[in-house]
Amino acid sequence: MDALDRKILTELQLDGRLTVTELAARVQLSVSPCHRRLRDLERQGAIRGYRAVVDPVAVGLDFEALVFATLRWEDPGTVAAFEEAVAAIPHVLQAQRLFGEPDYLLRVATTDLAAYQQLYDQQLARLPGVQRLTSTLVMKHVVADRPLPE
Repeated sequence: MDALDRKILTELQLDGRLTVTELAARVQLSVSPCHRRLRDLERQGAIRGYRAVVDPVAVGLDFEALVFATLRWEDPGTVAAFEEAVAAIPHVLQAQRLFGEPDYLLRVATTDLAAYQQLYDQQLARLPGVQRLTSTLVMKHVVADRPLPE
């Protein structure tokens, strides 16, 4: 991957709806080579897909919490069962496995505190292998959806 490929990726992260013609102009390349590079980046997996970035508040998901999960390590299946169960909860927007403690960081969005409490009591606290959950509330997004650095 060279500097031109990185520039293409940066431009697409800023605006994924660019036409190939617009993209080519922004990276100062003719359309055909730009299109070829774009397809190569897709085939190589550097571009995993295209999607709309939706504002959670605009769709009524005004409440966001970060949940730290620590697991009991009873058997090797604990991690797989936990991850499978977390992936099935639509309100979990992100889930990351961490080194050290806690074991996981979950980003959760709901309509309000009452909805979060219900989700916590009925789903999060019942996840397989959970020893402890700790939540903190997101006050404000300072940096969000920033493109990857070149």
